[in-house]
This record gives sequence, C-alpha cells and structure tokens, in this order.
Amino acid sequence: MSKNYLFYKYGELRNYFEGIKSEIKNEIYSFDENYILNVNEEELIRALVEKYTLHPPVLKLDEKYLLEPREVDIDVSQDPNRVIIDRSKPFYIKGTLITVVIPFEGDEKLFHFQPSAWSSILLQGKINGNELFLEYPVTHSDSDSLKIQIERDIQSIQLYLTRVKNDVDYFNNSLENYIRNLIKTRKEKLLKDRTLVISLDIPIRKRFDAPSIPVKPKSINIELPKIKSEKFNFEPRLAMNIYEEILKILENMILAMERSPKTFSKLKEEELRDFLLVILNANFEGEAMGEVFNCRGKTDILIRYKNHNVFIAECKFWRGEKVFLRTINQLFKYVAWRDTKLAILIFNRDGNLKTVLEKIPQLVKSHQFYKRPIKICGETKFRYVFHIPNDPNREVILTVMVFDIPKVK
Repeated sequence: MSKNYLFYKYGELRNYFEGIKSEIKNEIYSFDENYILNVNEEELIRALVEKYTLHPPVLKLDEKYLLEPREVDIDVSQDPNRVIIDRSKPFYIKGTLITVVIPFEGDEKLFHFQPSAWSSILLQGKINGNELFLEYPVTHSDSDSLKIQIERDIQSIQLYLTRVKNDVDYFNNSLENYIRNLIKTRKEKLLKDRTLVISLDIPIRKRFDAPSIPVKPKSINIELPKIKSEKFNFEPRLAMNIYEEILKILENMILAMERSPKTFSKLKEEELRDFLLVILNANFEGEAMGEVFNCRGKTDILIRYKNHNVFIAECKFWRGEKVFLRTINQLFKYVAWRDTKLAILIFNRDGNLKTVLEKIPQLVKSHQFYKRPIKICGETKFRYVFHIPNDPNREVILTVMVFDIPKVK
C-alpha cells in the first residue's frame, strides 16, 4: 500500500509562508495605479489580511468514526515473525483494513508541511475534503493493541498540529504589518514616479508672544494625503500631531473651567466658543489671513484652507440623544475633504456624567456614517472613524470630549 505521509509531502512550512508573502506582494503590485492610490488603505489591509490568514487544522475528535471494514491483500514479506523464504519480493495474505475517519476544521494543505519543530517519526494519513483518514491494515483480531496504536497516532498528530499552529499564529500575526508596509512602499513609489510633493504646509506659524499654556503649541502643518482620484487632485489635511495639539489645548482650558465653575457656569455655548477661539488664536496664527481659528455659525470652531474646512469643532451643552446626533449631522454638512479632522466638545451641566458617557458610544455607532472606533486614552474622550456622505472610501476622524461644568447657584 502507498505511503501517505503527513507533515512531509510539500516540504517546510516556512517556505510555504514565503510563497504566500510573494503572492501577496504580486497582488499588491498588480493593482491598477489609480486603485492603489484611491482605495481606503485600512479597508484594503483588512481585506488582504482576511484573505491570506491561515487557519491551522483542528481535529474534531468527538466526531471521529469508523468506515466499514474491508478485506485487503497485505504484504507481510518484512514481518520478522513469519517464516518467509524469499523476502525480496511481496508475500500477500488476506487481512482487514480498519479506517478511522476524523473530521477537522481549518486549511487541509497545512497537513502536508513540516513545522519548524519536528521529529524523525513519519506519520501516515490521507486527507479527503475536511476529513483525516487513518488506515490500519491488520492480520489479527487484537483490538486492544489496535486501539493503543490508534490513540498513539492521534496523539502524535495532535502534537504536530500544535507545532503547526504555533508557526501559523506567528505568520498570521505578522501579516498586517507586512501588507501595510508593502502598500505604503508602493504608494510612495507611485507618488515619487509622478514627481509629486508628498507634503504641503499651510502658512500658519506659532505666535512668539503666546501666553503660557500647559502644552507647548507647535506650528500647524497641512499634510498631503494620498491621491484620491484619476486626476490626482491634492486634498490637504491637518497633520495628526497638530490635531492632537489643538485638542490638548482645548482640553486643558476646559479643565480649568471645571475648576472655576463660578466664572464659567453662566456662559452660553457661543460665549464658551469665543473664549476658546481667543485661546487658540493666541497660540496659532495664519499668514495673510489673520486669525486662523474662526467661526462659521453659533457654536463651531474651524480652520479653512482654500475655501475648505480641514478642522471643525462643535461646542454643545448635553441636551439629550437627538441633539447629539443632530450635532454629528451638522458637522457632515461642511465636510468635503478626505481626512478632515472633527471634534465635538460636550459640556454637561445636568449631573449624571456617567450616563452621558455610557450613551455616547452607542449613539455614535448608530450613525449612518460610522465605520469603526479608534482607541484613545481617557474616560471622557472618544475617537471614531466616519466616512463622508455618499463615499464610504473617504474617511474622517471625529473626537468627542465630554466636560462636566455644573451650574453654580
């Protein structure tokens, strides 16, 4: 009977991994240039990770079963317990083939590669679909010894599968960074080939006469994102570090308000907004445009660049779920750019801060433009990725910060 060795047929597992990585690279470099430049990078990464993630086999031992035994010819020429004159040629006798079938989940191909840790013992078995077949040709009726052999073989296969899983887990965990770096490298090459500038600075600089602020402000830079259309029109975006800097200054000033409730508790939304505008413009200035931070309506704070908003913040008192959702909708009326940075500053005057904090994540996830959360430190801060209306491939970041400014009688 033919030898069907497991964990042996196709060579080493590490070579299989390298082959998959080459396949991934070829796929990424086969994408149309416009596609790779316009596609949502995070969504592409997730799709490729899902496509190439391997699933190590897991035996369903509680579902194993036996096939009907069948009579077969068994070569006993090498059996030392038998008297055979010529052992150079087969000597067949009638025997019985016992077949144990074990269903499994996972990639059947992984049964045929040698893991990084292995032994010289060669295990035999056949794979058919999602089932492992262990065959035992016997010439005796000793069920006890056969049972011991079957259990020993299953334990050995389980040990190999554990080793395969260890190798596969390491490979799977490396996929995201590998894919991300390939996409980044190709995008940078495409942009370089077109002799395009990869970054663009808005002419905004740090005021040298700024008052003392807990966090040292930095100049605001507008970074060019990746090209979004076949015409390769640039869309400026607010640099992430400056976005964080703006939010930190706002947070520090509002925390100061929390510590001085008598001074700020009677201010309206517009008055709180105007106070924050003064602080921000005391720390950042725009060349040939006066105050870089300005307002469009009653409660908003924004930065505009070439008649487009790159940063929008809304200042709102907490007035319930409907008002909060309307605030999100209001923000998206003025969003046109990819990577626009958004913020909502919630002032809570009604107590029950815990209730407000519990409601916000649920409300955000119910919004039609919501995509996914972003981890951020702080119990009263939340960050999410949304897409702009009518284009799920164009993402914006929204940060929600909640502050407790109770009424003072």
